[in-house]
Amino acid sequence: MKVLKFFIPGLCLLAGLVSCKEEVTRTPQASAYPFLTLGLESRTLSTTYSTVLEGKQYVDIRPQVSGFITDVLVKEGATVKKGETLFIIDTIPYAASYEQAKAAVATAEAQEATAKLTLEGQEDLYREKVISDFELQTTRNSYLSAKAALAQAKAQLASAANNLSFAKVTSPVTGVAGMTSIRVGDLVSSAMTEPLITVTDNSQIYAYFCISEKEAVKLLRQYGSIEKAIASYPPVYLTLSDGSPYGITGKIDAISNIVEDSVIRLRAVFDNPSGLLINGASANISIPFPRENCIVVPMEATFEIQDKIFVYKVVDGKATAAMIEVFELNNGKEYIVESGLSAGDVIVATGAGLLKEGTYVTDAAKQKNAGGEEAAEE
Repeated sequence: MKVLKFFIPGLCLLAGLVSCKEEVTRTPQASAYPFLTLGLESRTLSTTYSTVLEGKQYVDIRPQVSGFITDVLVKEGATVKKGETLFIIDTIPYAASYEQAKAAVATAEAQEATAKLTLEGQEDLYREKVISDFELQTTRNSYLSAKAALAQAKAQLASAANNLSFAKVTSPVTGVAGMTSIRVGDLVSSAMTEPLITVTDNSQIYAYFCISEKEAVKLLRQYGSIEKAIASYPPVYLTLSDGSPYGITGKIDAISNIVEDSVIRLRAVFDNPSGLLINGASANISIPFPRENCIVVPMEATFEIQDKIFVYKVVDGKATAAMIEVFELNNGKEYIVESGLSAGDVIVATGAGLLKEGTYVTDAAKQKNAGGEEAAEE
């Protein structure tokens, strides 16, 4: 009986040990990882392109007549107005040609008047049958010749007047004058390859940049026309060469319909009231893409397999791989999820590359809090 008393408790202890062993086998210890519960958020992503700025108008001023420069009236770097005289080319020969043309017109007018009187007299004689048809027609032809000579003289006068006016080289636009090497006494002509000076209208600045043909096709397919694609663009931003932002937003106002070297050119226009933007300067143009009510996941919560992006969702305490589709743009730290996840899903926030499918996981934050509470109780 004594042996039986000791044997029965021993069996109970052995059974308890076996039961504990089976329980450990069934529920392996979970690894602690940070969890992230997904919600709907807003983000603004942007894509950046390099650009070279151009003034609204960039005009090369060239002489239209030949001669020696007698006066330089423009100040380099100064603002000039439309019609303002910049250079004067020796006017004496052109003034003389103008006076000769005026005299030629006066002579032609007198000859035309004489021919007209002659014709009127010949017509009277013809009605009285004093002269023949031939004589009348000859007089008419002389009158027509006189009229043609007058018209030619007037055309030469207009040309001479133009040449005289061209001797004063004026600005066709309001803008800022560039630099010039032209000095008094220099000989200039319309055949010159270099301009006398350039005038730039910088009241507005154009920023040209290029997108790929693939991007352009996607844009046009999405909106259906160039006009609708232009209207879809949000205000754009400019970053100057020193890294500082330009304080005024611009607007994309033109898209080329010609593919050049597999790219398409776009143009953005910026107001330039302070003159901070200058023709020829380099800058970066940024196009923002705001997204509302989207799901955002950190990049460190993802891993890739054969160009596919995955995250680990926490399902019944296990890490379960889920493939996701992401927006084509990102900020270098996060992805905007297009499909594959929903608000309320819980994912492993970091260390996804170290996990395996089906691994038991627990929230590191909760485990840390639980450990802190136990330490406080002790």
